[in-house]
Amino acid sequence: MTETFKKRIIELLKHPEYEPVKLAQLSKVLGISSQDYQAFKSAFDQLHKAGHVIIGAGNLVVSPSLAGQIIGTFKANPKGFGFVTPLEPDVHGDLFIPPDATANAMTGDTVAARITRKGKRAGQMRYTGEIVEVLERAQNRFIGTLLKEPEGWLVQPDGTSFFEMICVDDVTAKNAKHKDKVVVEMLSYPTEKYLARGVIIEVLGKAGRYDTEIKSIIRQFHLPTEFDAAHLEQARAAAADFDPQHTETREDITDKVIITIDPPDAKDFDDAISLEKDSRGNWVLGVHIADVSFFVPQDSPLDLEAKNRGNSAYLPGCTIPMLPETLSNGICSLQPQQKRFTKTVFITYDRQGNILSRRFANTIICSTQRLTYQQADRILNGHTKGAKPEVIKLLKDMETLSRAIESRRYKNGMIHLDILETELVMDKSGRVVDAHPADNSYPHTIIEMFMVEANEAVASLLDKLNIPFIRRIHPEPDVLSMKNLAELVKGFGYKLPRNPDRTAIQDLLAAVKDTECSLAINLAVLRSFEKARYAPLHIGHFALASTHYCHFTSPIRRYADLLVHRNLECYLQNRLDQAKGIFADLDLVEIGKHITFTEERADDAEDELTTVLILQMLSDKIGEELDCVVTGLTNFGVFAQSRKLGIEGLIRLVDLGPDEWKFNAVAHCIIGQRSGCTIRLGQPIETIIVSVNVSARQLNLAPIKPLVSTPRTIKSAHRARQSRKK
Repeated sequence: MTETFKKRIIELLKHPEYEPVKLAQLSKVLGISSQDYQAFKSAFDQLHKAGHVIIGAGNLVVSPSLAGQIIGTFKANPKGFGFVTPLEPDVHGDLFIPPDATANAMTGDTVAARITRKGKRAGQMRYTGEIVEVLERAQNRFIGTLLKEPEGWLVQPDGTSFFEMICVDDVTAKNAKHKDKVVVEMLSYPTEKYLARGVIIEVLGKAGRYDTEIKSIIRQFHLPTEFDAAHLEQARAAAADFDPQHTETREDITDKVIITIDPPDAKDFDDAISLEKDSRGNWVLGVHIADVSFFVPQDSPLDLEAKNRGNSAYLPGCTIPMLPETLSNGICSLQPQQKRFTKTVFITYDRQGNILSRRFANTIICSTQRLTYQQADRILNGHTKGAKPEVIKLLKDMETLSRAIESRRYKNGMIHLDILETELVMDKSGRVVDAHPADNSYPHTIIEMFMVEANEAVASLLDKLNIPFIRRIHPEPDVLSMKNLAELVKGFGYKLPRNPDRTAIQDLLAAVKDTECSLAINLAVLRSFEKARYAPLHIGHFALASTHYCHFTSPIRRYADLLVHRNLECYLQNRLDQAKGIFADLDLVEIGKHITFTEERADDAEDELTTVLILQMLSDKIGEELDCVVTGLTNFGVFAQSRKLGIEGLIRLVDLGPDEWKFNAVAHCIIGQRSGCTIRLGQPIETIIVSVNVSARQLNLAPIKPLVSTPRTIKSAHRARQSRKK
């Protein structure tokens, strides 16, 4: 508990809106109960002794002074300004850097900066500074499109990390051509007078082609590519040695009705489900997970490569696996009518979905049938033609149990966000021709509930055994983020307590369901939460309302799950003392940081490629309409998200109509100063596509019709209404 309190104190003090208070007030702000106060005080004293917090004038608790130099990471904005995120967590949030104070830093650079000004803007504390020195460049290679201009050969960098053109010479050395996608290595960085200069080290192909864009994303995000010979040989040897008849140490449950449910294009089936009733009429759920640890020994070449990759990356139309396909799509994949080794969690429930007991085993299974989510949904909706009777019964039983589990978890505080996901429709060449909201039918929830239950079961066991392991943690949101959320939803007419618990957040999400503001408020709740991550710290999972949680159910594609399988294997082999030594020696903190990074990298790469492919499609649709909803408001424009495509575009203030538009950060709206016209988050808006810049990842929109037709003043509008009354 001490570590948890330390983390909460530091997070509060580094929040940009924190105002110094005394220790007693600090405990109240954090909602510390009287029985927990001593543990809180102990955590504070340790932080104070280590210099992470300071008791200043008037006994006010502050973070170490911002008056000195700050070392942090710079993030640039296309408009020229940027922010420095301090490396140390004990400072007041990000530092704003004006356009004339960036010292030519680029996104990702490690910089030294100093504070030049402190003040409030729209009620929020804001620190402004200048970069003193660029300490380390984040990268010296960039991906971009080669252009032949009158002044010479230039490369327009992709993405949002670097915006200026790069001059290149001797393009013939790599046979590069106009509008080729290239990799450029920097020779000199830009200055106030001169552009950056570089040399082309690789030609990826013609810009705009799918295979070229895939290569570009892989280079941009430094994703792994091919496995080397040693890894492939180890995988082949494991496959050759696999003998499903050697089952002496495994429960043989190949006679049970077991199914997998996955997306239509999935090949790595790592989870399967069985469900029966015992002699007392209780449900016995079997969650069967591919036993990858059997085929990938710890510290083997393939294990080290899997750890380095961290996870599989799923890009549109392309998968970069964590393990060679011989394993991931072969002997580890729970294919139908094939005997496979698994680790199984058996959970017994009463009819209300309450857990009665849990059991764990090494098993061998034989999947009865492989279903897609869409096939499972059709069967549950009565379209059973061609389906096996035993599979139909199993699916209906699964739905019954899942709804009971879902109800129990919801009562316990589980939070579900309703966020739009987009599914791309691609032609044979890889070009996106359409997109639509992804399938979210109830079979997705069935599998999600069962996987969460299995993950929680394994984490509870390992906690009980006191074995160190990698957890999936999701910290509670900080107090000030919740305060900001409450202020935002107030503008929509909803109330949220100052320190909302899970029930209050659930009630808010239920109240906005199927309303115009649903997407905006769900996104606001999401942004107020911290991201879930991997770490050995025992702080639970806030959104799932789970005290004990880890990832166990996807070892083919996540290294965290593979580690947890090894923890479980030690229990199954009764090697607990040995396990405590083995896993205590592992640096789980660093492993957690690394696999959190690789997970976020894969997600960012997927989002980036999805954006590129959608923008390419929209570049041929200039002038066409998009049905959108307002998702962001700034002092330079309105962000609107397409309901169908999920992509966000910018509407400039000048394109809203003939008025003087002002952003009101307190009221969370944009107001026409003469007309009184108001734009709020969640507001539907019909737009047309004005322009697309694929390289810069920008979509510019405009309302189909100006929101204000004539520049009437508010007073003249009032007089007009009065005259009509007469």
